Amino acid sequence: MTILLYSILMVYTILMLRLIYGFGKIKTFKNTKESPKTAFTIIVPFRNEEKNLPHLLQSFSKLNYPHELIEIIMVDDFSTDQSEKICIQWRMNHDDIDTTLLENLRLSHSPKKDAIARAMPIAKHNWIITTDADCTVPKNWLFTIDNYIQTHEPEMIVGAVKYKTKNNWFHQFQQLDLMSLQGVTMGSFGISKPFMCNGANFAYTKKLFRELDGFNGNDKIASGDDVFLLQKAVKRSPDLVHYLKNPQSIVKTKPENDLFKLFMQRVRWAAKTTGYQSNYAKFLAVIVLLMNFGLVIGFGLAIRGCFDWKSLLIVFSIKYMTDYVLLLGTNKYLQKGQWLFPMASSIIYPFFSSCIGIYSLFGSFSWKGRTFKK
Repeated sequence: MTILLYSILMVYTILMLRLIYGFGKIKTFKNTKESPKTAFTIIVPFRNEEKNLPHLLQSFSKLNYPHELIEIIMVDDFSTDQSEKICIQWRMNHDDIDTTLLENLRLSHSPKKDAIARAMPIAKHNWIITTDADCTVPKNWLFTIDNYIQTHEPEMIVGAVKYKTKNNWFHQFQQLDLMSLQGVTMGSFGISKPFMCNGANFAYTKKLFRELDGFNGNDKIASGDDVFLLQKAVKRSPDLVHYLKNPQSIVKTKPENDLFKLFMQRVRWAAKTTGYQSNYAKFLAVIVLLMNFGLVIGFGLAIRGCFDWKSLLIVFSIKYMTDYVLLLGTNKYLQKGQWLFPMASSIIYPFFSSCIGIYSLFGSFSWKGRTFKK
């Protein structure tokens, strides 16, 4: 067991060091003085988001961007609350922004993919941006993305997402988890092996979406409207897929407030890993799971006196220090120094991650009042 755990640690450390190297290669993009030129269609799928939609829509109204270059398509996935009325009222009060409200058309196992596909033929502009109903966007969001498009001419742009957290352990634990995902995302772009993104801050051209045949091929998986499209784009046109690192383009989202919802959310995220097209992504996911699961097994064996506590502490310490370097850089970009309880979160994380990884292989998950089976 000791040799096996050290072997996994060695591979894990090499992979993390490569990602740390890649993270350092992603340079911050500085906004230029270019006049806005790009017209955007923002697509927002939603279901029962009456508490969150007012905040998102308010952030839309504050966008520092010509309103004639903005189109918003809200796709209602059969909400049973006041979400639709909130959208209608906002549209009436902001008639200077082209806003359309659609009802989702279910054609696949994935409501979110269906919602985006539903909006795509109606979208008036070539550049599509997706975000989530529980998010808020910064005022220079579109301005920064437009600057980047004019400077680099990509066809797909991945942006960062962070939590609006309170200073309690549960929220900070989720922030640590999200930071690790964001760090891996940036690092993978830096080593030219991108495989991960977040649909809450994801932009691409309608032309590219059509050339990739949209979500065809992975529409049986409930989640993954973002990563599967990204991986198809990377396989086809890697030079046109870019990561945008700029603090003014970071989208904020809400953390969960109870453990069950957090668990179901992370299971939903993890469930899509089985559909990854990237061999690198699959290998990394397996090693991360084995590393965390190995620590859990080692802890259990150490309690029973079947494993050396010193060896377990060495493995944990090396993993912690390696992770810390990547998380430190990510935190500096996302949070500007606000990072609480890193050690406590790192101790709990292997147990949490192992449960998520194993359950996602066999169990179902609930999302917005629906149950999705593996």
